[in-house]
Amino acid sequence: MTPRGRTNQLLYQAELLLDTMAGDDEHAVSRRLASEEGALALIELALNSALRELTEHAMLERHDWRELLVEDERRLAELERLRELVRRDGSWLALLLQRIERLHGVEGAARRESSISPALITTAERLSLADELRWCVEEFKRELASMRETSFEW
Repeated sequence: MTPRGRTNQLLYQAELLLDTMAGDDEHAVSRRLASEEGALALIELALNSALRELTEHAMLERHDWRELLVEDERRLAELERLRELVRRDGSWLALLLQRIERLHGVEGAARRESSISPALITTAERLSLADELRWCVEEFKRELASMRETSFEW
């Protein structure tokens, strides 16, 4: 399989997990949490795969997003473009990296729905983790397509 094929495969698998129905039995919440965190883990793998794919020409030894997008100072156009997204508040990549950091923490990334008291005011703006991840995957795919096109031109 090519690096491009692997990236596509991982993103597709993440989308499949996000579309998995949780059901309505006693395990529904656990199933939803597992699907969300599983999808997030696959998206992290896809990010690393995309970094490998986009930096093939530089023949880097490692392709971990923490190294290339946060710690590394190499001046590759592809990395610079992604680093800019990391620094931009509200970008899909900034949000994705926050969720990945949470995934690796003790609490995890998936949120349990708390029983809502009638006294609490809730907002419709709060998205579920699955909805956030769907948005991130769509934006990821759009950015990746653009970067692939630019890379192909070179």
